[in-house]
Amino acid sequence: LLKLQNLKLLWILKPPNRTFHGHPRLLSSDVHSQYESIRQGKQEMPKYFNFASDVLDKWSEIEKAGKRPSNPAFWWVNGKGEEVKWSFEELGFLSRKVANVLTKECGLQKGDRLILILPRIPEWWLVKVACMRAGIVIIPGTSQLSAKDILYRLQASKAACIVTTDRLAPAVDSVASQCQLLKTKLMVSKGSREGWLNFTELYQNQSADHSCIKTRIQDPMMIFFTSGTTGSPKMTQHSQGSLGFRPLLSERYWLDLTPSQMIWNTADTGWILTSIASFFDPWVFGSCIFIHNLPQTDSEVILNTLCRFPIDALVGAPTLFRMLVQNDLSKYKFMSLKYCMSGGEPLNPEVMEQWKSYTGLDIHEVYGQTEMGIICSVFKGMKIKPGSMGKAAPLYDVQIVDKNANILPPGQQGEIAIRSKPIRPLGFFSEYLDNPKKTAESERGDFYVTGDRGTVDEEGYFQFIGRDDDIIISSGYRIGPFEVESALIEHPAVVETAVVSSPDPLRGEVVKAFVVLSPTFSSTDLTSLTRDLQDHVKKTTAPYKYPRKVEFVKELPKTVTGKIKRNELRDKEWGRI
Repeated sequence: LLKLQNLKLLWILKPPNRTFHGHPRLLSSDVHSQYESIRQGKQEMPKYFNFASDVLDKWSEIEKAGKRPSNPAFWWVNGKGEEVKWSFEELGFLSRKVANVLTKECGLQKGDRLILILPRIPEWWLVKVACMRAGIVIIPGTSQLSAKDILYRLQASKAACIVTTDRLAPAVDSVASQCQLLKTKLMVSKGSREGWLNFTELYQNQSADHSCIKTRIQDPMMIFFTSGTTGSPKMTQHSQGSLGFRPLLSERYWLDLTPSQMIWNTADTGWILTSIASFFDPWVFGSCIFIHNLPQTDSEVILNTLCRFPIDALVGAPTLFRMLVQNDLSKYKFMSLKYCMSGGEPLNPEVMEQWKSYTGLDIHEVYGQTEMGIICSVFKGMKIKPGSMGKAAPLYDVQIVDKNANILPPGQQGEIAIRSKPIRPLGFFSEYLDNPKKTAESERGDFYVTGDRGTVDEEGYFQFIGRDDDIIISSGYRIGPFEVESALIEHPAVVETAVVSSPDPLRGEVVKAFVVLSPTFSSTDLTSLTRDLQDHVKKTTAPYKYPRKVEFVKELPKTVTGKIKRNELRDKEWGRI
């Protein structure tokens, strides 16, 4: 299962009772001959690799030869009647034009960094592929970033170029004078703005004659700013190998598609899940990536879209599924949906049960981090255990460890960790850029530590308990917030909830729940409802876990990726902000 050669090779783990698949037919000639040897642990990874030329262009050739179904590679709609469809050949043609815009018009060179802040519009995919063709490092960001956020990212990354819309251009202009290394501002808009190049005009008039640059497999490809739930965002750098080559070896473990199928991932473009689930992994299969502009997360729009389009797989954050089950799902008949996945935070078992009772579909949980993508997953055909996020992904040796990096036995709570020594696995981030201290602190002994607490059972199923700093210790009891949240969400009055510690003179700290109410309970007596919720938790889980304090709020604070900011709620409780 684990094969090493001269202590220089990647980890290759074959999932138990699971056929190992790959796509050697996609690899260019200089990579193809090495592929099987790499997979078998007999040879090092290829020296050179580029996702645009070695995967996307190979699918274009397969398409031209008539060996791929006629469905598009990319299908975008905006809900207002507009749509865009591209084959792999068209994707290649258009992205070469954009590569020329970046290199000839913007003057960017291999290794330069480009901040990409676009909503779910086709240009995001074109710019991303074009950057790979030109060897430019992509730094994605959400459209919800403020001027202060943009300034921090421009200065920290030393980006030479920023691509965004006319909506965010004023915010960029307000801070650009403080960013001496920013050479070019490119705006995706029908209009013009002083100091900005117009992407649409330049792109339309550009030649499609462009040769993809040769990149080494360890060359930087993308930099992600972490969500910042605990302090300032860090720059997490990934390589051509960790993002582009990784799915060629391991993708079927969590995402098992065919060239005739279509996947829809609703995550924001600034999140690594969009790069994985709406770019690299589906296109390794030659599958179609479906995108809805979704300026706002509207459950009716999402349900109607699933009914109107042949979407086979749906990927969304737990918040999405919590919203969807609030609707009368019996009114909707999905056209093709067969496979649902949820990631970003644990999904409450109650929501999973509601979804399955109405749709007949399981929700497969996926667990990962910006630093290494998918860590655990519930793959197709695997037995689903409520509350479990599945088994370790290929390439990763995932363990539960203590403070001294000792592996803990099944059932014992500890920190979720991935073995990083003696060999750093393919799929790992390269480093926290310009922050060697944080990079070093992320490891303990032979392991990278995630900062998440969990357990593993005898069958290898992992369960998430909570962030290490989210754990509540009350009267000596260790309480994970997710357990309490899962109990609360089962109550019909609760739409969403977040549980944190709150100071208490007797117990040191107690459980406090922030609750977003269902509209049907908005006029209920809150004192009575509080007692009802507390009693419900006592009956659902261990009584000592019940929330001794309950506060009703209109909404919960969240990161741009939709994760609940429990640290912000906790800080308010403890008077730190």
